[in-house]
Amino acid sequence: MRSNRKTRCRFGMIILAVLVSAAGGARAQSPTPTPAPSSGPTASATPSLEKELFKNILRDQKAIWTSPLHLPPENAHWLLPLGLGTAALIATDQSTGDEIAESDKLLNVSGIVSYAGSGYGTSAIAGAFYVFGRVKHNGRARETGVLGAEVLIDSAIVVTSIKAITQRTRPTGGQSRSDFFDGGTSFPSGHSIQAWSLATIIANEYHDKPAVQIAAYGIASAVSVARFTGRNHYLSDVLVGSVMGYGIGQYVYHKRHRKIVDSGGTEEESRDRLLWPAISPQYNRRARDYGVALAWSF
Repeated sequence: MRSNRKTRCRFGMIILAVLVSAAGGARAQSPTPTPAPSSGPTASATPSLEKELFKNILRDQKAIWTSPLHLPPENAHWLLPLGLGTAALIATDQSTGDEIAESDKLLNVSGIVSYAGSGYGTSAIAGAFYVFGRVKHNGRARETGVLGAEVLIDSAIVVTSIKAITQRTRPTGGQSRSDFFDGGTSFPSGHSIQAWSLATIIANEYHDKPAVQIAAYGIASAVSVARFTGRNHYLSDVLVGSVMGYGIGQYVYHKRHRKIVDSGGTEEESRDRLLWPAISPQYNRRARDYGVALAWSF
């Protein structure tokens, strides 16, 4: 039995190396940002991110799962330490998990914090950004909501597939706890990948607001820690989930972000400002002059 467990653990480490590479590859491929619509007659032909959402998800999945085939050599300087560190965590997961299980003090707090990384919590945050962007005609918030939805769906597909492959038993799984290929759903942490993918989109969209970046990554970090202290996952589950979420978020943002929203307003409104003049009446009562002023914004 002991030998069988060691074999499973080693095989799990091999699978882990491939998965970490896939997550890093999604971030490392030098994606070309979606070009901003021009002011020419073809500008209106550019489909919105909403219309392209499901097509983009399919493109993302292809890029994520094939990323190990396109890893540039320079990525070795961070992939190797990450893989070795994660392998070390897997080797010590059972002991660290047993240590944290000796205390019940953090269970309630961990459960509350974890909600921010759940499907309901992250979807609510992405939805709030989108609704605010639509109502207030705020292009940045609107794009944050759309890209947030994209990374959440991407992350859900990836984490569900990997859980089905690795089948790692959770910390509460009794004697088979921490074992791979034993019917569990521990590896990697779904809350971590969801929280970090959305946080990365928010932090990139609001790159000029340090407070927003700190809040986004701070909440994602708290969710990841809570999944460990709440006895839901091991440290390696949390690390790999966080790295994958960050990688997916970086890839989607740099691939889909439209720079025109940085100037404010929605994509359609920004195009309208380029194509059509602002019209305002002019009236001089003393001179009895009347007229109309036209102004273009470039």
